[in-house]
Amino acid sequence: MEEDEEEDYMSDLFIKQDVRPGLPMMKRMKETIQKEEKQKEANEKNRQKSIKEEEKERRDLVLKSALGTENKGFALLQKMGYKSGQALGKSGEGIVEPIPLNIKTGRSGLGHEELKKRKAEEKLENYRQKLHMKKQANEQAADQFRIRFKNKQEERKMEGDLRKSQRACQQLDMQKDIDVPKETWFWLEPEEEDKKGEEDEEDECTSSDISVSEKLHILTAYLREEHFYCIWCGTTYEDSEDLSSNCPGDSAADHD
Repeated sequence: MEEDEEEDYMSDLFIKQDVRPGLPMMKRMKETIQKEEKQKEANEKNRQKSIKEEEKERRDLVLKSALGTENKGFALLQKMGYKSGQALGKSGEGIVEPIPLNIKTGRSGLGHEELKKRKAEEKLENYRQKLHMKKQANEQAADQFRIRFKNKQEERKMEGDLRKSQRACQQLDMQKDIDVPKETWFWLEPEEEDKKGEEDEEDECTSSDISVSEKLHILTAYLREEHFYCIWCGTTYEDSEDLSSNCPGDSAADHD
């Protein structure tokens, strides 16, 4: 066999090789990420701390450590009978831990935080008051709308009852050979007869000095006294005694 014979591509040497596409690039990316992390750790270790950071570390270290006998104030307390971990006071009702130290790191003046807090509370209170006033205004507007709608409905109903009373009055008067109404508005005018089905009809024949409710009251009283008739019952009674005993009342509310 020749020494430079071509290698067998089906041998284990070629089969065990990882020939997946993109593998070298993934390997390089992984190595780059590892290098960046190591560099970041090295920079963090070599970074020079600021004066504020050093002061904070020293302060925290001192505050975490307990006072020793080298401290003059602590030594005086021990001479007076104080023991470490014991509460202050004759009967031991005082504090155990020292008063915490609050370091002011900002550049604002004393009382600035309280002022800021008070302004925030005032702003929140003003906002709540505005919401409350807006809610009250909406409720009042809704109540006024309901009242206006109810009044309009009642007015339309009274106008309908008035037209009904005018038609009944005209018919009953004519049955008694009464050719002229007691009041001009007791009867419907001819042009109103053609519009008797419309609820929003303008009352041109009525006097502007008397309201619809007053006209209805006067006309229904006339019908009851003169014809023993109730428009809400739709019945003509035999006499006043029959009317008073069988009719619920002289208003629409009495017939509900």
